Amino acid sequence: MAKIIIIGAGGVGNVVSHKCAKLAEIFTDIVLASRTLSKCEAIAKDVLSKTGVTIRTAAIDADDVAATTKFLKAESPQILINVALPYQDLSLMDACLSAGVNYLDTANYEPLEEAKFEYKWQWAYQDRFKDAGLTALLGSGFDPGVTNVFCAYAQKHLFDQIETIDILDANAGDHGHHFATNFNPEINIREITAKGRYWEKGLWKEVEPMSVHQVYDFPVVGKQDAYLLYHEEMESLCKNIPGLKRIRFWMTFSQKYLSHLKVLENVGMTSIDPINFKGQKIQPIEFLKAVLPDPASLGPRTRGKTCIGCDITGTKSGKKKRILIYNSCDHQECYQEVSSQAISYTTGVPAMIGAQMILRGLWRNSGVWNMEQYDPDPFMEELMKHGLPWQVTELPLA
Repeated sequence: MAKIIIIGAGGVGNVVSHKCAKLAEIFTDIVLASRTLSKCEAIAKDVLSKTGVTIRTAAIDADDVAATTKFLKAESPQILINVALPYQDLSLMDACLSAGVNYLDTANYEPLEEAKFEYKWQWAYQDRFKDAGLTALLGSGFDPGVTNVFCAYAQKHLFDQIETIDILDANAGDHGHHFATNFNPEINIREITAKGRYWEKGLWKEVEPMSVHQVYDFPVVGKQDAYLLYHEEMESLCKNIPGLKRIRFWMTFSQKYLSHLKVLENVGMTSIDPINFKGQKIQPIEFLKAVLPDPASLGPRTRGKTCIGCDITGTKSGKKKRILIYNSCDHQECYQEVSSQAISYTTGVPAMIGAQMILRGLWRNSGVWNMEQYDPDPFMEELMKHGLPWQVTELPLA
């Protein structure tokens, strides 16, 4: 059906490559590209051994718009799947516009010099993509991504009116390291050391980092310590779920993780302010990233499960109700299938499904779109087929 370009050869790029290779009737020609060609080649070798499908590889600097545009024009794919760093979103969107290629990513743009991620920069591309007749689908990971679709599904099928949404992300896996992050350390640490924010009654409210805590009893993984963070899907959902009164995002962390993080923060290792080191300007967090375990290496040793979902309250037929819609994944089962742990798996599978939605013409409007703006039903159906089964359970009203 279509040629695709995948940009990014980390854990998520690995999952996307494997999953797309398994759907050869849709993804007929796959090219995996990143700055480090050897990473692409290692993934391609594993994909071939597991699926029998050959994917091509290429070296590309995603920050170089001219070179990426030339590459896209030469390959002429139907879509670019961006699973590189969020800093590169705008460069890749520019290249897609210049080359006439549809675009998809899993996380919104974040400036390299500031720990501040929001959709305004990408939403500003709306008219350019619309005029070009191209689709840009933003945040087609799990959170953001599947969580947005969960909310759209709840709005369509389970509620007449949604009032509150709590997005909850629990990773109860154990990798055995004293301290490691489950996805890009730089992005992860910037995210959780920033001030928390949530939306209530039309206003954004800010709290100190990791200062709001609850113990939440998750399905499958049980009670976990969850902390309020800012996460980008709240920014689009508060605009696209009519009548919403409050939305918050929570992520779980162990006390061991938080203790290590606090020490690193206290000694300045999580800072993004450049320092002079042996005549070069570096961000301390860049050095920290270099010495921490590569998240892509955690797959063989990570045991346990994830549980990610949306705790939603509202009304149906005049009655108050509360539900949890969620998915749970097993780290080792994910690794056995695609050689990646569940954090990469839960992001990579929705990226493949989002691309499939565009290529099949089910989610294909010109312009820039967030996940909840499309019909959730075909996406929810594909989750069940491709390793991310979901469940809905009724919860007691608080």
